[in-house]
Amino acid sequence: MEKKANDSMVVMTELVLPNDTNTFGNLMGGRLMYWMDIAAALAAMKHCAAPVVTASVDNISFETPIKLGNVVHIEAKVTRAFNSSMEVHMKVWGEDVIQQYKYKSNEAYYTFVALDPNGKPRPVSRVIPETEEEKKLFDGALRRRQLRLILGGKMKPDEATELKALFTDK
Repeated sequence: MEKKANDSMVVMTELVLPNDTNTFGNLMGGRLMYWMDIAAALAAMKHCAAPVVTASVDNISFETPIKLGNVVHIEAKVTRAFNSSMEVHMKVWGEDVIQQYKYKSNEAYYTFVALDPNGKPRPVSRVIPETEEEKKLFDGALRRRQLRLILGGKMKPDEATELKALFTDK
């Protein structure tokens, strides 16, 4: 079975309250990562119609801090599905609703595994990318997956066929 990438889209919105901030009045990174994990899990569950668990979180670089009183918008969408795992791409935006402007905070990739009723990995539907951005994210997902597997000790570097192509002449 196949599903469109956009069918998994989730947009989560949160208000940055005092309890969410550090001593500089900025949203704490850990709180944002918590919200991102929820948004990504919802996108993965929409795609596979099953419970999911977080398998990995890629590098998260914070470009612009989100201030107290601002709004956080997290856009999450499944970019590609493998056997039982799914890569979810997220874009995070801050919004100053008083001054009426939005700004990019960061992007990240999370990986989730779908579970059967016994808590074991189960197969997931393939992803159909439609837009140019979805196709670009889909095409890069295999390279990112191989890098994750190498860094996690689950793949040997010489087995990463997609990564080899980046560094060798054909």
